[in-house]
This record gives sequence, C-alpha cells and structure tokens, in this order.
Amino acid sequence: MNMNYEDNRVRLISFFAALCMFLSAIEYAIPKPLPFLRLGLANLPVLLSLFVLKKRDTVLLIFLKVLAQGFISGTVFSYIFVFSAVGSFASGFTMLLVYSLLWKTNHISAVGLCLAGAIGNNLAQIAVAYLIIFGQNTKFIAPVLLGSGLVSGFILGVFTNLFMQKSKWFASLPKVNCSVGGSV
Repeated sequence: MNMNYEDNRVRLISFFAALCMFLSAIEYAIPKPLPFLRLGLANLPVLLSLFVLKKRDTVLLIFLKVLAQGFISGTVFSYIFVFSAVGSFASGFTMLLVYSLLWKTNHISAVGLCLAGAIGNNLAQIAVAYLIIFGQNTKFIAPVLLGSGLVSGFILGVFTNLFMQKSKWFASLPKVNCSVGGSV
C-alpha cells in the first residue's frame, strides 16, 4: 500500500465531504428558475476525488455527499431525497466508469467526465420521475433537465480543468492513477 495515500486518505475524504456540504449550502442559497434545476456545484469535489482517491473512497465520498445534501436541504425523508440520491449515485458511478475506461488514454478531460456525470444524473432522475411521479408527462421536463445539465456540466468541467491546471494545492496532492491532462 502507498503509505503516503493511506496517511492522507481520511483527511482527503473528510475535506472533500466538507467541501460537498459547503457547496451544497451555497447552491441551495442560489435562486433557481425551477425548483429541480441545480448547478451541480457539489459534484466538484467528487470530480476532483477521481484523481486523488481510490475508487472505493470516491464511492464513500458520493455516499457522504448524498447524506450531506439531504440534511442541508432538509429532504432526507422525502421523495426529493430519492431524486437527489439516485442522481448523485448515477452521476458518480458514470464518472468513475468513464474515468476508468478513458482517462489513461488521454481521450477525455474533466469536461468530458463532468458531461458524462451530468447525463448519468439526468437520465437517472428522469427515470425516477417517470416511475414515481410524472409518468408519461416526464417527456415535458426531460429536455429542460438534459439541456440545463449539459450546460452546467460543461461549465463545471471547464472550471475543473482550469483548477487542476492552476491549483498549487491540487498539484501537491498525490495522484492515485493519473496524470492531469487529457483532451475533450
């Protein structure tokens, strides 16, 4: 085992989980044109974790993010929590899968990872909306969800690419299985 990684593991998971909570709180304070539209700011730590944490630790971070968002928004025992949880897990696992398959080939960047996560999130939430609330009427909200998800995913991905390239703090973290780079 990489002792350097093990020494920093708990600190990094804790830091990223706290950052998820902080960004969730910020996001809930931003006015939204529609109640279900969110920017996905709390996905930034999950995206960064792909490069500095092992897969199992990123999965733990996703779980902590889901719980934190539920507590911050006060939705832990509601159907809204189901939407959030399903979307977060779908997004996180999609990013993990795409990262595992494409990162080392330099055929994807943080923009592509973020877009993949946004699509995974939106498709999972559309499926849940179809199954438990809207049925056939889901077709009316699906384009809005997918469109806003792609726009916010692109913006968050561009920000993440810039952050990874310019941050001295991020550069100082031991990377698990990557070299920061890739292309869109």
